[in-house]
Amino acid sequence: MNLFNKPAHVLHDMLINKEITAVELANDLFARIDEVEGEVKAYITQTREAALAQAKAVDEKIARGEEISFLEGIPGVIKDNICTKGVKTTCASKMLENFVPPYNATVVEKLNAVNPVILGKTNLDEFAMGGSTENSAFYPTHNPWNIDCVPGGSSGGSAAAVAAGTAIWSLGSDTGGSIRQPAAFCGLVGLKPTYGRVSRFGLVAFASSLDQIGPITRDVTDCAHVMNIIAGYDKNDSTSINAEAPDYTKSLTKDVKGLKIGLPKEYFVAGMDADVEKAVRGAIKQLEDMGAEIVEVSMPHTEYAISAYYLIATAEASSNLARYDGVSYGARVEGTDIVDMFKKTRSEKFGQEVKRRIMLGTYALSAGYYDAYYLQALRVRTLVKQDFDKAFEKVDVLVTPIAPTPAYKIGDMVSDPMKMYLQDVCTVPVNLSGVPGISVPCGFSDDGMPIGLQIIGKPLGEETLIRTAYTFEQNNEFHKSIAPLREAK
Repeated sequence: MNLFNKPAHVLHDMLINKEITAVELANDLFARIDEVEGEVKAYITQTREAALAQAKAVDEKIARGEEISFLEGIPGVIKDNICTKGVKTTCASKMLENFVPPYNATVVEKLNAVNPVILGKTNLDEFAMGGSTENSAFYPTHNPWNIDCVPGGSSGGSAAAVAAGTAIWSLGSDTGGSIRQPAAFCGLVGLKPTYGRVSRFGLVAFASSLDQIGPITRDVTDCAHVMNIIAGYDKNDSTSINAEAPDYTKSLTKDVKGLKIGLPKEYFVAGMDADVEKAVRGAIKQLEDMGAEIVEVSMPHTEYAISAYYLIATAEASSNLARYDGVSYGARVEGTDIVDMFKKTRSEKFGQEVKRRIMLGTYALSAGYYDAYYLQALRVRTLVKQDFDKAFEKVDVLVTPIAPTPAYKIGDMVSDPMKMYLQDVCTVPVNLSGVPGISVPCGFSDDGMPIGLQIIGKPLGEETLIRTAYTFEQNNEFHKSIAPLREAK
């Protein structure tokens, strides 16, 4: 039936109008998974039996004449670092290969309340540490636009599943660009909310002051609807913002007239791919033609953001991952004594990138280096945030590239960590400052790979982001483009 390439809002209308059933939709997605998952490898765990039971329950509800909510009966997936009660949550690590959480993350509870069809858990860079989904302990995920390329990361499985048509929507997490960059690489919409707007309870921690959960969808309309479900205060998360979340669908208006859009000159870095710069500047020109005012702004501390991020994030990772010791939960490798067991467990069960970041973070936090590295990075973080504060005194949103390049070939950067880290130059400042950012498709490279436009907003400014992204999207056809892998065979 080829329902897999339609956005959630279209499928929702089809369910309401009884053009399809939720079971038919689920089976269409399973057929698609059987067709392409062997090439894409987006999933770690599939939950087919539970998904079909959910779909059947929705059909029974519709048959009784009851109303259904937006995501009800719509198949989606959850990144495998978000806890799901009774379903493995591995973080793509040998350390948690067989871990089954005894509780749900708050976002999963919120989803369950509206009865979507959850198809499974998706692949990621181990413990969300990476930008390509090559650092998974199990296998790399492939980009549906070109299976020789990475899908981005760390939420690469979540993005690849939606782009391949093996899910209609997904949840990812974003610590330094891990929603926005894979969304851009896979031609999708990805939103990193304001820090604290979506609960982190049940998200396996990487860097607690940076992590956020958000949606990856086919278009901005779906993104707004998913945000309506997952946003809001949670008493279980001490960093949750105690403020009522708005109805984001009310921001789905095609109007940027009078909107002041800031263009930070520091984000067009030396060495940026010509196709990326062309697509992003073309998008900016379109927004200007639609009535927005373009204002050049300076954010002078942007060049220090990567350095600060990779000290803060690794320091927090070192602290958060200290709990994986082979004693309380997770894997254990037996040793001659407890110290030997501790060493063997962490040496054998953590991957190279995770160990690299633990060591960097432990060094930065060690006596004699704390002030020189970690404390200094916190000071730089404040300066980066002040850059955003000053810019937002003049403009409503900022527009930048997502990454310096489109998706690159698998293997091209994984052996050069510094080169990989520099891919985050446009995304990490958003996490350091806690503001929201969205990726929306804005073009293609000469070899047909998607390119994303990043729109950055004020704290709790998701409504303006959605309005700006929706206006741009609705005046273009990029979001309607289908990855070649998705074409019906």
